[in-house]
Amino acid sequence: MKNFLSDFPSLDIISKEMKGVSFPEYREANCHIHTPYSFSAFKALDIAFKMAVEERIAVLGINDFYVTDGYNDFHKGCLINKIFPLFNIEFIGLLKEEQKQGIRINDPNNPGRIYFCGKGLDYPFQVGWMQKRQLRAVKKDSQAQIKAMIIKLNRLIEHSKPSLKLSYEDIKKEYAHELVRERHIAKALRELAITISGRADEQLQFLENLYGGKKSKTGLSNFAALENEIRSNLLKSGGAAFVEEDENSFLELKKIIKIIIKAGGIPCYPVLLDDPDGRFTEFESDPEKLYISLKRLGIDCIELIPGRNDFTILKNFVEFFHEKGFIITFGTEHNTPEMLPLTVATRGSIPLDDTLKKIAWEGACVIAAHQYLRADGRQGYVLPDGSNSIEQRTELTILGQLVIEYFLNIYDNEAGN
Repeated sequence: MKNFLSDFPSLDIISKEMKGVSFPEYREANCHIHTPYSFSAFKALDIAFKMAVEERIAVLGINDFYVTDGYNDFHKGCLINKIFPLFNIEFIGLLKEEQKQGIRINDPNNPGRIYFCGKGLDYPFQVGWMQKRQLRAVKKDSQAQIKAMIIKLNRLIEHSKPSLKLSYEDIKKEYAHELVRERHIAKALRELAITISGRADEQLQFLENLYGGKKSKTGLSNFAALENEIRSNLLKSGGAAFVEEDENSFLELKKIIKIIIKAGGIPCYPVLLDDPDGRFTEFESDPEKLYISLKRLGIDCIELIPGRNDFTILKNFVEFFHEKGFIITFGTEHNTPEMLPLTVATRGSIPLDDTLKKIAWEGACVIAAHQYLRADGRQGYVLPDGSNSIEQRTELTILGQLVIEYFLNIYDNEAGN
């Protein structure tokens, strides 16, 4: 499919056609949602688009793990629903030195483990043959781990209900578009429990037997909570069906960044920040040290999922990095079974204030401008060697807002299909 931005007119023409059109100070943007192509609260992308329209989300970013298979459907759906699309991707990598030192990065449970995003990738997605090979290897290893967990889970099920069994192929066909993940297994097991009996107490007893006799704290009515409990009791470290990931299956951060740059994207560090008890990982505990660490890695784009953070802590952190010239984006992930609004808010559903919304809008505009320039055959924000100039941020914010407003107000979606 052709990128709609490749049909966009030149900046001079856009500026001329937008003359006299007033822009809002900011619009609602959500730059990070997962889709059914990895795991998502959305059973279908149409649900996400419907919610985005209802909540007046102007910019939406797809952000699946390891895959870009959802790009075509996402691109098409955004055009139909008049939502500006951002094309992103997410990886899980490893910083081996930090792992040796017991330093947690943005995974609260695994030292050295790092989640990392690419923002504003080229669409259609393209990388070199070496990067394709690396991506294939990562996906293959992740699925090998999943298959091993299903085998261990079936051994547990056999003791309780010998006639029942989970199948990787069935789970993939029923629940996953591309990669099968832990959450798919948990959902499949929850639904398997329903088939054993029409009685809720017998269904719950089946699951508790798999837990080794441990009582359920969630019960059956809250599907999202129950699936999280299944993962915690069975599929996470210490669980009876847990299978440790092979360290060699994690890409080094330098390789992840190279894949992102080859694909035309902006390397972006997703910040975990505070947990409900006010705790931070060692890597993120001091904003100044984090800033220095990220600059050493050549990173000046960060993303937050404010729904898991305290409002005041988030605001102070975001303002610090905004003053340092960083690109900052927000999202909701929707990477759990729980269906939350697409409108970004902080922990406890506390809304963002105008300052935070303006900063988030700036970030979305910079990525939109980057995508526009790349679609026109120009370099965009990141140079081939991965370097950039943060002085571009203001210029690209203005360009990105112009491009988004042109799309929302004037661009003919039919011409882009």
